[in-house]
Amino acid sequence: MKTNNRISRINDEMLKELSMIIRGELKDPRIGAMTSVIRVDTTQDLKFCKIYISVLGNDEQKDNVMKGLKAATGFIRRLLAQRVNLRHTPELIFKLDDSAEYAIKMETLMSQISADLKSRETAETETTENE
Repeated sequence: MKTNNRISRINDEMLKELSMIIRGELKDPRIGAMTSVIRVDTTQDLKFCKIYISVLGNDEQKDNVMKGLKAATGFIRRLLAQRVNLRHTPELIFKLDDSAEYAIKMETLMSQISADLKSRETAETETTENE
C-alpha cells in the first residue's frame, strides 16, 4: 500500500512538471498550444513512465506533436531529472490519448439524439392534436 501511494505521488509530480515543460520550455514548432498531458503511469520499479498526451487537431497535427515529443525525449528527461528528486529518472514513453476527442464526439452524438427525440415528440403531439 505504501508503494502505491509513493507511485501515485511520483505520477502527480511528473504530470505537473511534464505539463510545465511541454507548455513552456519546448521550442519545437510541431508541439502546439493544444497539447496537454492527461495522465502519467510510472512502473513500480521506476524504469519506465508512460505519458498520455491529448492533442486537439487533425491526424497530421497529432503525428507531428508525437514526433516532436519523441525527438525531445532526452531534453525532457534531463529537465525532469533536475526537477523531480529521484535516484533514477524513468525512461519516457509518449502515448497519444484520444479520450478527450472521444468524449466530445459522444457528447455531440448525444445532443443530436436528444434533439431528434424532441422533434419526434413535437411532431407526434401535433399529429395527435390534429386528429
